[in-house]
Amino acid sequence: MTGSHRSGFTFDHPVSRTTAKEMCLLAVWLVLSVRTAAAKADSGPDSSYVAAVYEHTLILNPDPQVRLSRTAALRHVHQNLDIYDQQAARAAQQGAQILVFPEDGLQGFNFSRSSISGYLETIPDPEDESWNPCTEPQRHNNTEVLHTLSCMARRHSLYLVANMGDLQPCPLKSSPSSTCPPDGHWQFNTNVVFRSDGELVARYHKENLYFEQAFDSPPQPEIVTFDTPFAGKFGLLTCFDILFKEPTVSLLEKGVRQLIFPTAWMNQLPLLDTIQFQRALSLGANVTLLAANIRNEQLIMTGSGIYTPFSATYHHAQKGDPEEGKLLVATVPVLESWTTGEEATETESTPSTDTDSGYCHRESCFHYSRPDSDLAAASSSHTFISSMMYDMFKFSILSETEGKLSVCDDDLCCHLQYRKLPQNSSTELYALGAFAGTHTVNGRYALQACALIRCAGLEEDSCGRPVEEAETKMDFQLEGKFGTKYVYPSVLASHLVLEQPEHLGKTADGRVTMKHSNMSGGLVTACLYGRMYHLDNV
Repeated sequence: MTGSHRSGFTFDHPVSRTTAKEMCLLAVWLVLSVRTAAAKADSGPDSSYVAAVYEHTLILNPDPQVRLSRTAALRHVHQNLDIYDQQAARAAQQGAQILVFPEDGLQGFNFSRSSISGYLETIPDPEDESWNPCTEPQRHNNTEVLHTLSCMARRHSLYLVANMGDLQPCPLKSSPSSTCPPDGHWQFNTNVVFRSDGELVARYHKENLYFEQAFDSPPQPEIVTFDTPFAGKFGLLTCFDILFKEPTVSLLEKGVRQLIFPTAWMNQLPLLDTIQFQRALSLGANVTLLAANIRNEQLIMTGSGIYTPFSATYHHAQKGDPEEGKLLVATVPVLESWTTGEEATETESTPSTDTDSGYCHRESCFHYSRPDSDLAAASSSHTFISSMMYDMFKFSILSETEGKLSVCDDDLCCHLQYRKLPQNSSTELYALGAFAGTHTVNGRYALQACALIRCAGLEEDSCGRPVEEAETKMDFQLEGKFGTKYVYPSVLASHLVLEQPEHLGKTADGRVTMKHSNMSGGLVTACLYGRMYHLDNV
């Protein structure tokens, strides 16, 4: 779904044939339109706005380990900036008010600390000074990329979010007592935000790095937000940040409900495909997420979207698709920030695909309901252990056309009631899995997860391997009692199509239920992904 704002009027016949009465009425209409627009502007944010994200096929540095001169680095960056400018023009033509570009979209990745130096600029803190790089390019030296991005936002009259490298001297003003890196300065993976007139309004340093030798984590986690006239407050996070408490949960606890997410994410099925977890975060936290990813088939990078608690506008390239960028534009509702201490009320999510109605206004789209006692009491069948995404899940096979199933790991028990559609003659193998523990490969974080998955083959040890296609459609209810309120639900169908769960429920004691039926395609994964943030450092 794309959205566009059009204004103005057209004549069905030449102006010379328009009567004086028609012209008078037209003049009155124009005056009333101007007054209405002015009143609307004075009343605060609109009820909706137009957002855009761009999945960028970046032009890579062929040898990122070789240090480039500043001139050569800028020559490379401007090849990607030229593409950004073309997409900003397209987004503006479709009425976009904010545009998000991906992580690493200007210089690429796999740099060493020294080889990236030609790409870095020292980005001033917008909280310390007001600066418009487009109109005041001489105020700070060596800020050509900031200047270009600023003028891009100004030229196309939209808020613009991009990701780049920041070099900061030691010590930092925000943390004067912090330990300085051995080379005497800090290098940060950084999101920058420009207002529609080009002013730099936000700077965020990525907290959770993912094998990024070129960059440092900031001495202290940064919780960065910015305000807009059309949608209120947005919060910033980058890629791997989405799996951790800082800054994600801290933004949520501040009441922020609209998140900006530049990423360079490598797809990780069955549970952490890009669009799968982007959608899950939006549903589980009841927020809007504007996610822009890199497109690189060799690195299995694709998957961007504009997500609200009730709708998803997304793109996920398939194997063999052309490696080309993708601009997504959608009209989304303004989600108002919560005030401190606001309690959730009983609300039920409305099934939707690309519509803009039925979203929830309060803390959770979950409907508070009692669990089905017969489902929770379903007996466990034969269980086995198999690795899924490097975690040892306990699984139980769905051996019947329909039935009830339970499987437990440590203090987490997952319950399933299911029915495979009768017209399906597929012999695909499905399993219910449970995992409670600490993930330790390529990152360390504590999990509780209930997952209904299609196995890659017909053997038990194939359960947990990546699968992208499935034929079996299924009606199901998946349920677990979690030790955290941060549970992120997802349903992924064949060919990596997102499904909107028909019902999500949560009780005060941590029991979470997801029901779904009438699937559009075969089931790949249905998951309740609980993050035990409080156990990450235990």
